[in-house]
Amino acid sequence: MKYKILIVDDEIDIVHMLNDYFELNGYDVLTAIGGKEALKKAEKQPDIILLVINMPDIDGIQVCIQIRNFVSCPILFLTARIEESDKIKGFGIGGDDYIVKPFSIDELGARVAAHLRREHRQKDSPKIKFDHDLAIDYSARCVYFKNEPLSIAKKEFDIIELLSQHSGQIFDKERIYERVWGTDGEGDSAVIAEHIRRIRTKFNSAGMKPYIETVWGVGYKWVK
Repeated sequence: MKYKILIVDDEIDIVHMLNDYFELNGYDVLTAIGGKEALKKAEKQPDIILLVINMPDIDGIQVCIQIRNFVSCPILFLTARIEESDKIKGFGIGGDDYIVKPFSIDELGARVAAHLRREHRQKDSPKIKFDHDLAIDYSARCVYFKNEPLSIAKKEFDIIELLSQHSGQIFDKERIYERVWGTDGEGDSAVIAEHIRRIRTKFNSAGMKPYIETVWGVGYKWVK
């Protein structure tokens, strides 16, 4: 089995070194330079994550907090120094191990392999989309903001799923209606505007940005 590893660090040289090492050892390697990119790459459901703590945009602790409810794989923190209180905090938010820099790359490889051997994950991992404090769990059909679930009706989620999985693509009301209600659905495309109004109201009440943008005279699209 070829495991997928996500390497997150803001030091490009370290990312390149680890990328080369794990590729040579048969891993499928994903890399991220910084926390924001890490959130995007976490959507690919890696089997294990190496996550540096100190990063200028979003630190590793915050990345772990944002993804831990949706990503079940082991998360190993990389850090230049570690106090007992830091370890307790890291384990408390869902971290699985600490690797202190400078480290032996062979020891790191052995630790990664050991965690993968112990890990028993479900074969069908849920598909997740992250955008800052927003997470969409398509398998559970749930939308979370700052780890809190939003009350989203079935057809509202169907619209969110369609638009968010085709970010930037414009859909007219007729096409949305056909994709969500089906060609045999009863009603007309005017109902789309009302459902999107409800979605926007819920997003606004939660403190979120709109995400669904109106393209006047054309339709709607999902924007980041």
